[in-house]
Amino acid sequence: YKISKYAYGKDYHIIVKEKLKLLHSSIEDLIGKPMSARHFVDSAPVLDRTWAVKSGLGWIGKNTCLIKKNEGSFFFIGEIICDLELDYQEDETQNFCGSCTKCLDACPTGALTAPYQLDARKCISYLTIEHKEKLPKELKEKFGDWIFGCDICQDVCPHNRFAKPTKEKAFQPKPELSSMNKKKWENLDEEGFKLLLKNTPLERCKYQGLKRNIDFLQ
Repeated sequence: YKISKYAYGKDYHIIVKEKLKLLHSSIEDLIGKPMSARHFVDSAPVLDRTWAVKSGLGWIGKNTCLIKKNEGSFFFIGEIICDLELDYQEDETQNFCGSCTKCLDACPTGALTAPYQLDARKCISYLTIEHKEKLPKELKEKFGDWIFGCDICQDVCPHNRFAKPTKEKAFQPKPELSSMNKKKWENLDEEGFKLLLKNTPLERCKYQGLKRNIDFLQ
């Protein structure tokens, strides 16, 4: 069984928010006074990708992910919303997707219905994590053993040939998680789920959700 790359290590919400707090502290040291601010990591009704584009960090690709030139799309987005008056970069990054359609062509369920358009009802990542009801039987043969998330549209993106492995130790997988095979996943009980996946993104779908995903593929 396969889980998305980002989910093997410690939950990114925890790690990135810790780093934002450190940045907040550094800014206060620099300006010499307290700064009123809040930190968000995919944790509030904030349009992360839109603000990332406006900040010049990259462009929205045809797979709907934020892509950064010479780095790809395998990264997280966090933001500090504060009351400081700052100088802003007005120029948005050029879109370098060109005529490429590899992400659309590779999506096994056809969730990418058109460039820059995603139908979540067909998206393996959405269905295995956020969707709470039964999984659609008509898509079973197209799931390809994914039980949490999906990386296909990013894996095939030419810009991710520049992607580099993370140096953040907290994102490294637990040895126990790396050693999981189909039999171990299928025999995982709720207590084992809590021990194995504590503080990882897989807690998001809860034990019953993960069990539903595994049972769906058998």
